[in-house]
Amino acid sequence: VQLVESGGGLVQSGGSLRLSCATSGFTFHDYAIGWFRQTPENERERVSCISSGDDSTLYADSVKGRFTISRDSATHTAYLQMNNLKAEDTAVYYCMMNVDCQPYGAYWGQGSQVTVSS
Repeated sequence: VQLVESGGGLVQSGGSLRLSCATSGFTFHDYAIGWFRQTPENERERVSCISSGDDSTLYADSVKGRFTISRDSATHTAYLQMNNLKAEDTAVYYCMMNVDCQPYGAYWGQGSQVTVSS
């Protein structure tokens, strides 16, 4: 199982970024794909998740209306579109794969730094 993230970087407040998570080694649509972030204060938060089967989505309250999660079964890639970024979105973002949207026992990507300047 491999998850490889890309798309992080430095952006000004109000800007946008799209994170990608390219996956391999498992049946893509049989698993949930989630995005977590770890802040400079070392707090971990589940940002968003898209479940297996019906592709239902969930979002942290802090990102609702600004972030959108999606998945492309043809390319086995998941995305996190982040709009109207704020300084408090600054974190290392990790994609994860699991049977559900919980982090325990999940496979993880290497992390991608997102820095939002105010």
